[in-house]
Amino acid sequence: MEEREVRLSAGPLALEGSLGVPDNARGIVLFAHGSGSGRHSPRNRYVAESLRELNLATLLIDLLTPEEEEVDLRTRHLRFDIGLLAARLAGATDWLAQEPDTQGLRVGYFGASTGAGAALVAAAKRPEAVGAVVSRGGRPDLAGEALPRVAAPTLLIVGGEDEPVVGMNREALGQIRAEKVLEVVPGATHLFEEPGKLEEVARLAAEWFVRHLG
Repeated sequence: MEEREVRLSAGPLALEGSLGVPDNARGIVLFAHGSGSGRHSPRNRYVAESLRELNLATLLIDLLTPEEEEVDLRTRHLRFDIGLLAARLAGATDWLAQEPDTQGLRVGYFGASTGAGAALVAAAKRPEAVGAVVSRGGRPDLAGEALPRVAAPTLLIVGGEDEPVVGMNREALGQIRAEKVLEVVPGATHLFEEPGKLEEVARLAAEWFVRHLG
């Protein structure tokens, strides 16, 4: 199934994205990339392809404009502006609700690294629209005071060798009041580059989204 490039409005900005909608889609997963990454992240694209095989639509977007990316490469501050990134995710969620190919589909968020913090804040902003959240090697702690307000079932996936991120995930898990699970993948580091580890992430994420979006 082919993706198509889209430009979506998120507040006053137009963001670039890649949208793939299988026939009989059972839900759609919006990807929130991590620090210094974008919609072309090979790890996120691998997970997205796995989800589409199970009739889950996917939308990968660049949370920063090209001009902002240039600034962030120098300053590295926008990738940690969780409020800004979450607002854009919420705007993209509103766009999906109006797009003919995706309106009516329950939305899930897949957040990586700092994008996981933004996904949880956006989920707290859009509790009626967001049906599930998955974090891969994420920083859910960056969601701060939004964590207790997250209503969507939340799966935190972290590598067993990814210290101190494991501890950050355990601490954040304790603040989430919704259905929640922490999966620690033995032998995996932050990017899940070890053989078979990213496949495990894709399997866990797919099971979570199918259960809660389908």
